[in-house]
Amino acid sequence: MAAGDTTDLIWRKSSYSTGAGGQECVEVAFRSPSVAVRDSKNPGSGVLSFPPAQWRAFMTRLRVRR
Repeated sequence: MAAGDTTDLIWRKSSYSTGAGGQECVEVAFRSPSVAVRDSKNPGSGVLSFPPAQWRAFMTRLRVRR
C-alpha cells in the first residue's frame, strides 16, 4: 500500500457511536507504522495518522476521564 493509500484499510467505528445510523463518529484503522483516523460522515475528506505511542496515550487519557 502506498503511503497515502487508504483503500485497503479496515476501518472500525466506536461502539459508542450515536446519531442517524451511527454516522456521528470517527473511524480508526491500524496500519504499520501508524494509526489512521477519519471522519465517518465524510470518509473522503482526509485521514490523520498518529504514531502508535501517541494513539495509546490518547486512548489512555480518554479512559481515565470517563
